[in-house]
Amino acid sequence: MTNQQAAASKRKKDHDPHGKPWIVLFVIIVAVAACVAIFMRSSSGVFRTATLPSVAPSAEQQAVPDAGDSANTHTNTSAPLVKEVAFAPTVPNTANSPDRTPPGMIWIPGGEFSMGAQDPPDMDDVGMKATIDSRPVHRVYVDGYFMDKTDVTNSEFEQFVKATGYVTIAERKPRAEDFPGAPPENLVAGSVVFAPPDHPVPLNDYFQWWTYVPGANWRHPSGPKSSIIGKGNYPVVHIAYQDALAYAKWTGKRLPTEAEWEFAARGGLAGKPFVWGDQFRPNGKWMANTHQGHFPNQDTGADGYTGLAPVAKFPANGYGLYDMAGNVWQWTSDWYRPDYYQQLKAMGVARNPQGPDSSYDPSEPGHAKKVHRGGSFLCTDQYCSRYMVGTRGKGDVDTGTNHLGFRCVMTRKQGEAAQREPESHVLQHGQ
Repeated sequence: MTNQQAAASKRKKDHDPHGKPWIVLFVIIVAVAACVAIFMRSSSGVFRTATLPSVAPSAEQQAVPDAGDSANTHTNTSAPLVKEVAFAPTVPNTANSPDRTPPGMIWIPGGEFSMGAQDPPDMDDVGMKATIDSRPVHRVYVDGYFMDKTDVTNSEFEQFVKATGYVTIAERKPRAEDFPGAPPENLVAGSVVFAPPDHPVPLNDYFQWWTYVPGANWRHPSGPKSSIIGKGNYPVVHIAYQDALAYAKWTGKRLPTEAEWEFAARGGLAGKPFVWGDQFRPNGKWMANTHQGHFPNQDTGADGYTGLAPVAKFPANGYGLYDMAGNVWQWTSDWYRPDYYQQLKAMGVARNPQGPDSSYDPSEPGHAKKVHRGGSFLCTDQYCSRYMVGTRGKGDVDTGTNHLGFRCVMTRKQGEAAQREPESHVLQHGQ
């Protein structure tokens, strides 16, 4: 095992106070890194061994660390038995919408809806496993709010950085005190990047396609030789939860709750498996940026894009929101727990739920994780089909990758205040 990998495991102390899972990961990484040293980024900007943002745990994931889009390892086992899923109609609020809307945002009326995942249309194994922690379906009420039309873009984030001097977690050099004994040359800032192999690989080992790249960050999404020049309208990536919060605060906004995110994503529809309806490709049309070809080694770009796409290149949903499925995962403010929906179900109609009080992931009990939503350009029915609305992802709060971004929301009062504030930082998308 390399010194870099040792540093990676040590970095997890901030969010794993009850144990040292890096000992187990040491065994895993030794097998993987027999020929190649794998860098992974951990807390606050150092090497991660198992803190990649992930989808929710399926049966085969319980002993597997998070793997980004697709920790839902595809197997030939039959799909789990599930109870019949019942969705009731969405009942939107009837109150008048605000007279003015902040630039780059859409008014979401809020109301009562059925929250949770519908069965995939073909009941495939991967899709069914994606619904496990998205059940039971339960009724939720949310107040109205404004939401960004698109994910936050490179141009928008750049304005924030220029105005504040903010440095993202991925850009921060790891502190020696967080890694006692780690050689100084190993304390290098960077982030986690999808690096597809040039040949098919087993799907039970995500180290085959995720790697830690020194110098990777929002300005250099694939590594120090890459750039976002000419990509101002692409979603900003390599954003950890703390980074997203800092941007939201500067703009006078906040991150959406999981319930707010799903209400908005459904666009007024009830019980549909996709943001746009019942079929993945209605009339043969691509509706989101996902992975085509053989995962993870080949993306054919049949939807028009290999890898990340600019924002708003696919049809908007019923509320006028773009990219609520695919392209990049999106942070929400809720802590992740796989049993949280059972708690909400017991409430009858949960009003403006804010998420559980703490995080718990059975596959990594000591990690503090927030819920991700929407899936990304890596989602595929071979390995991860969490472009299905209602399904959930999860990720360590200190971890960003090149397939994770965010968008913001505002309450009605915040929106009205922003309209009155002459120096408001509410940005027009695409500036």
